[in-house]
Amino acid sequence: MLSMRFNPLHQSIPFGTLTANLIGAFIIGMGFALFSRMTNIDPMWKVLITTGFCGGLTTFSTFSAEVVFLLQDGRFGWAMVNILVNLLGSFAMTALAFWLFSASTAH
Repeated sequence: MLSMRFNPLHQSIPFGTLTANLIGAFIIGMGFALFSRMTNIDPMWKVLITTGFCGGLTTFSTFSAEVVFLLQDGRFGWAMVNILVNLLGSFAMTALAFWLFSASTAH
């Protein structure tokens, strides 16, 4: 859905895939922060909810294929930009959510 809506916005950066990855990264950071305080929930459920849900939302295989397509088209610079934006953006969103929700639940 996101790919159909946002990928046409730019010919070299698939914004739909990027959006899904950034949202998923934020949600997993939030989940880990919130679940770190909930000791009464079985760890298996924590992993299922965070990794399972976010694994279904994020699109690493689509991201990988899109990078390969860019490389096949000779757009090496755009492939590197796509890799950096997805990876660094995902790390940043996970860290931001973890920090925000850890701070908000610390009180």
